[in-house]
Amino acid sequence: MQNFGFREVNDAEKEGLVRNVFNSVNNNYDVMNDLMSFGIHRMWKDVMVEWLAPRPAWKIIDVAGGTGDIALKIKRHLGDRYNSNGIITVCDINESMVNSGRNKAIDIGVLNEIKWTVGNAENLPFADMEFDAYTIAFGLRNVTNLSLALQEANRVLKPGGRFMCLEFSKLSSPTLGKFYDFYSFSMLPNLGKIITGDKDAYSYLVESIKLFPDQNKVCNLMELNGFKNIKYRNLSNGIVAIHSGWKY
Repeated sequence: MQNFGFREVNDAEKEGLVRNVFNSVNNNYDVMNDLMSFGIHRMWKDVMVEWLAPRPAWKIIDVAGGTGDIALKIKRHLGDRYNSNGIITVCDINESMVNSGRNKAIDIGVLNEIKWTVGNAENLPFADMEFDAYTIAFGLRNVTNLSLALQEANRVLKPGGRFMCLEFSKLSSPTLGKFYDFYSFSMLPNLGKIITGDKDAYSYLVESIKLFPDQNKVCNLMELNGFKNIKYRNLSNGIVAIHSGWKY
């Protein structure tokens, strides 16, 4: 059995339920991210890309990156240094999210530098040791099997490749945590209903955040699944954390 928010569901059922959530909110996903975080998610993603420090010729995979935020930030970070030998690949299980991301990239003139693929984080459609870096932002908590997703991340990385995850985490202040819980459970689902028409989708997202392992447990899972030199950084008092690890 797996958690889908606070519900317990069969392993085979969770993937479809998660896909339905993102199908439902796809058209307003970016707008809701801005509203929920007061725009701060953009800064969190910038910090992740800066810490990644991508090289111009790297091949990078961004998993669960459907709307293209991380891929586009990597492309922007590289700027004129971008090397045609490198490529950024976005892989997301949800085809509608991938289409939204591709359209957003086309609208700003990014045509060939990013590849768009539909695929499952637990069974990536790529060869062993294909990428120099693997990123995932706000996607790891939605997979059915965390260990399997981490094993796949390790598999597709080259030796010396880097794994980076940006995800909601555990706050360092109990007082702030109480306010955050009130905001998350009382306000966000209602905001989701107003903007997307789907209150249940954002109830699930809030519940999935609450159940996601804390910073140290994520480090332990990364180590158990092959990563070394693991570190994390808290942002916004631990509302989110960035985890970094290497494949040796």
